[in-house]
Amino acid sequence: MKTPTYLKITLLITGLCTALVAWTPSLPSIFLIGDSISIQYGPYLQRYLSGTIEYARKNDDGEAQKNLDVPVGANGGDSRMVLAYLKKKIKEPGFQPDYLVLNCGLHDIKHNPQTGIIQVSETEYRSNLLAIIELVKKKNIDIIWIRTTPVVDSIHNSKSKTIRRYATDVATYNRIADEVFSINQIPIIDLFDFTQKLGTDEFIDHVHYNEKTRALQAAYLAGYLQSYVKRSKP
Repeated sequence: MKTPTYLKITLLITGLCTALVAWTPSLPSIFLIGDSISIQYGPYLQRYLSGTIEYARKNDDGEAQKNLDVPVGANGGDSRMVLAYLKKKIKEPGFQPDYLVLNCGLHDIKHNPQTGIIQVSETEYRSNLLAIIELVKKKNIDIIWIRTTPVVDSIHNSKSKTIRRYATDVATYNRIADEVFSINQIPIIDLFDFTQKLGTDEFIDHVHYNEKTRALQAAYLAGYLQSYVKRSKP
């Protein structure tokens, strides 16, 4: 017995409607690499981006939280560590976010209190950033850079006995990053300026911030990311 034409049409329409309901356009995605500052604003950022941008980051099982001054696990560390991590990560077939949201700098400018030697020199910092750009370009992933957050010498170096950091180094390394990413036409989010305007009462230790500031940093970043992604991805 032949199926009536009207029934064939009904079945076809039903099938198309089911397929349309099942299909939803994928959200743009970011992968975040950053230091302990990003670990602390990260949960807020993930919440604020929910439903608009898929969020993932360099992660762990809480290891980085045990000592935020030691760059392990979710803590991206200095530019040398970020480059080494990306050299491995980029080879993973499933690693294909639309955007790599990136910061490194606070660990680069650490000084050994005994020797005074800085962890990563200005020359190497610049070289590492350029190498990161070239590496990520090969994977066709867009980079968004986040400027390093402030250091206040008197606060930091009175509270930290094992690490010395200086505001002049933050300024210098931010300037180097500005030059590198601007020349390569990579967008820069000025989290330094945003955070500095909040004042020095927001610190809870030598370099980290209270919950209110973490939420504000995340809101600032989320607003930028949502606006930028909307403009750049049709």
